[in-house]
Amino acid sequence: MTYFTARRVARSAMVLAASTAISTAAMAGGHGVDLSGETAEFVIPFSESGGSARWANFYAPLLNEALTGNPTVVVRYRPGAGSTEGANWFQQQTTDDGTLVFGTSGSTQFPYLLGDQRVRYEYQDWQPVLASGTGGVVYLPPELGARFDGDFDDLQDEIFLYGSQGATTLDLVPLLAFEMLGLDVDAVFGIEGRGDGRLMFERGEANIDYQTSAAYIQSVQPLVDQGLAVPAFTYGSLDADGNIVRDPTFPDLPSFREVCEATAGCETEGLAWDAWKAFFISGFAAQKMVYLPGSASADVVATYTNAFEAIIARPDFAELAAAELGVYPQLTGEAARIASDQATNVTPEAREFVLNWLLEAYGISLN
Repeated sequence: MTYFTARRVARSAMVLAASTAISTAAMAGGHGVDLSGETAEFVIPFSESGGSARWANFYAPLLNEALTGNPTVVVRYRPGAGSTEGANWFQQQTTDDGTLVFGTSGSTQFPYLLGDQRVRYEYQDWQPVLASGTGGVVYLPPELGARFDGDFDDLQDEIFLYGSQGATTLDLVPLLAFEMLGLDVDAVFGIEGRGDGRLMFERGEANIDYQTSAAYIQSVQPLVDQGLAVPAFTYGSLDADGNIVRDPTFPDLPSFREVCEATAGCETEGLAWDAWKAFFISGFAAQKMVYLPGSASADVVATYTNAFEAIIARPDFAELAAAELGVYPQLTGEAARIASDQATNVTPEAREFVLNWLLEAYGISLN
């Protein structure tokens, strides 16, 4: 058990109460701060070529307009170690004046959930002000896409190459899906962002890839339009009853559930499915989140909460977001806090299954 895992267990009830108190105080007692003349840094622990960069750069100019005083909002990149380096850095920050926010994704959440020894950050120390859902699309080169007809039965003899940030990052979701589909996938670990995986695909160094919705819309759809890539499936979305359904941003593409049901040997019930679904929910339903340091005041939290609410309330927001991010929930206030709690917790059974799978498939031991 790592230091931070033990720390979470020991103080979970206390931290949850404190987190709730902070959130309630921020919404009830925060009056906002004026950021005139300031530069606010929106830091993400990834490179500038992936979906998180696209998401952060979508919100940065909107924050510039919505924050009181119209500060200059700039996106900064701190990639490394599957995003844990940047998150470890943010854990140490005590900026309390509203000039620093941090954006995470499932690749930051998964090492935390799995007790990765590189993790020196504690989500419950941070203050969430936005939770963004997203999706993901798996795609193939045209020669393999021509053989995909809704299942992977005809592709079982292929050797796939996949550029990965690491098996304990958000890539856990596609890697486990590939395993469940019975695909022979050789993961090339060490890339700094999903955008680097796309570049491998474009150079012919990988023959299967996925991108989150924002990056797919911006960078992969043009490849599809040129006949250079063929979409296979999305991971799907959750309906009101918690079932995996088609992604509303890509309604013409089958969900992973549909493809799994159509592929021999892939099951949509049982421990593997339950574990995949648990990490899909954690990694995608509230995949990208914006946090302030724990030291930020209630007034600063209120400033960002109000700004994000104003952005989402814009009459053109739905159209802007659909074109850049896809059609997904954008949550603020108490809803963002609840989403953050859900995204940073999985059942012990799902965690244990994934830990065993990581050891057997990749020789990765996190205990």
